[in-house]
Amino acid sequence: MTVLVKVLVPAKTVEATQTTQYTATNATAIIDKFTATNYSGAAATLSVNLVTSSYSAGNDNLITKTKTLQPAEVYTFPELVGQVLGNGDFISTIAGTASSINMRVSGREVT
Repeated sequence: MTVLVKVLVPAKTVEATQTTQYTATNATAIIDKFTATNYSGAAATLSVNLVTSSYSAGNDNLITKTKTLQPAEVYTFPELVGQVLGNGDFISTIAGTASSINMRVSGREVT
């Protein structure tokens, strides 16, 4: 067994459409840190799905629904830390407003 500590999702602006951000490929992934920052001047929302391989993002795999981040707020999503993604599972997100929230995800891949 090999454990690789890595950035699962490099820092990026979250899209206002449902977007796959990371897929566990030939590995099991563990989320260690999931950080989002609202860099805009108005409140903005972010929803996060942890989706099982061959399924689609939807209410059945929604972990965080429309988390409101105030201007300049940073949130570390404790509800996502420690979550495990099997081979083919993925992280999908959607922001309520484009160009408002940046995110970064770190974790481990086990092969």
